[in-house]
Amino acid sequence: MSLSIGIHDLSFATGEFVLPHTALAAHNGTEIGKYHLGIGQESMSVPAADEDIVTLGATAAAPIIARHGAERIRTVVFATESSIDQAKSAGVYVHSLLGLPSATRVVELKQACYGATAALQFAIGLVQRDPAQQVLVVASDVSKYELDSPGEATQGAAAVAMLVGVDPALVRIEDPSGLFTADVMDFWRPNYREAALVDGHESIGAYLQAVEGTWKDYTEQGGRTLEEFAAFCYHQPFTKMAYKAHRHLLNYCGYDTDEAVIARALGHTTAYNRVIGNSYTASVYLGLAALLDRAEDLTGRPLAFLSYGSGSVAEFFAGTVVAGYREHLRTDANRRAIDRRTEVDYARYRDLHEWRFPTDGGDHATPEQTTGPFRLAGISGHKRLYQAR
Repeated sequence: MSLSIGIHDLSFATGEFVLPHTALAAHNGTEIGKYHLGIGQESMSVPAADEDIVTLGATAAAPIIARHGAERIRTVVFATESSIDQAKSAGVYVHSLLGLPSATRVVELKQACYGATAALQFAIGLVQRDPAQQVLVVASDVSKYELDSPGEATQGAAAVAMLVGVDPALVRIEDPSGLFTADVMDFWRPNYREAALVDGHESIGAYLQAVEGTWKDYTEQGGRTLEEFAAFCYHQPFTKMAYKAHRHLLNYCGYDTDEAVIARALGHTTAYNRVIGNSYTASVYLGLAALLDRAEDLTGRPLAFLSYGSGSVAEFFAGTVVAGYREHLRTDANRRAIDRRTEVDYARYRDLHEWRFPTDGGDHATPEQTTGPFRLAGISGHKRLYQAR
């Protein structure tokens, strides 16, 4: 008998500040409908100067450790595409901030926005090998584009932490997966750049190509039929991309694209991404969090996941919602994480966007801005210094 393995707990965190898209539109003269309707975004999280992928990841994971302890966690997999170091895993800093046991393996994974799904699947494999263990998966990213660029409106920042183990309390992940990889230059960030480069038209086309490729492989591997799924969690670089992707999948499978049907399949999944912005690796799992928090009872219902990472790698897989899942949700905490953000105007956002450490190897402290439990205190000798508050 195969083991039941999946997501036992899920928690997320986002930045200290928020920029409404009305402020961005007022700055650049864009009609607000282009943001609210065109890309489906209302606001974007902006990290404080003393926040980064480590502080966000630790903040997301801390409630999981508080609820379950760390005795069974022997692996931490940190997924990101906005890494802070070319050698050291950001997860090692999180491991330290959370006080996890030294008998733990920690590694960082990278493949654009797909990395968290790779981490989830790797975690399932580790648990399959030793069901007594649990794996902590952390997906954390700060999405950053150049000021006044087309991608600026899709920025965001968030981290999702997931505890993976046997007999999960939330979602049981199923076999098979549909896989797809293509060498595409739709989005990339060379080592010498802080802001990513993106070809928007190419990226949309590459995403839709991956939708077709993953579904084709999923069906060939003996997966579920499209009609079986209660909802679809897509990667959301902007929330309207999920609608575009699902419309494309329906067309590819020969179905009419009834807008009411699409809205029922996706509507709840976009609630958090719409106000947080693009969180890269965390995006599809913020969609899951929003769905579980907002939908009517999903017990026993299959969910579809389409995880896409530019460049490009994608995966389509399914999970079934477990009986009693509502007792384990963090709905109030999730809403507080969003509501606690302080609104900033465009000038303050611009200052935060442009803030960066000098690269001279000296001692440099960060302004104390975050009210979260962890902060990036500064750097000294090119070493990042973190504090638990």
